Amino acid sequence: MKLTTLCYIEKDGCYLMLHRTKKQHDVNHDKWIGVGGKFEPNEMPEECLLREVKEETGLFLLNYRYRGILTFIADGWESEYIHLYTATEFTGELTECTEGTLEWVPKEQIETLPIWEGDKIFLQLLMEDAGFFSLKLRYQGDELAESKLIRL
Repeated sequence: MKLTTLCYIEKDGCYLMLHRTKKQHDVNHDKWIGVGGKFEPNEMPEECLLREVKEETGLFLLNYRYRGILTFIADGWESEYIHLYTATEFTGELTECTEGTLEWVPKEQIETLPIWEGDKIFLQLLMEDAGFFSLKLRYQGDELAESKLIRL
């Protein structure tokens, strides 16, 4: 099981979104997602979050919140536990990302982008400021075959 972080950085009613276009053999190829990535050995989730956000965006998070855990299962890919965060304060200047294009997208327009169907579920929970949750998303191809939500 792969361990990763995913963060939705907020500014002026927008989330910073990454259009994943540059990596070969990428489960998220051509999708729009938040920023984050894989744990390095001996990292805790917050260390991974801060490192990955800095590497992908050039930003250093000052205020972030742990929102939930996602279990992502997709045919042909290693299953993944994703530690989900939002952030509202940061320093630094946005830099170019080696994995795709970064863009501030108004929250109400995100569902019009090519995103995973299951992302709509947790993005709605984030926008509702729901409490901490666990969400399992199982895909067959690009189709969401199962979702299971537990609010904690």
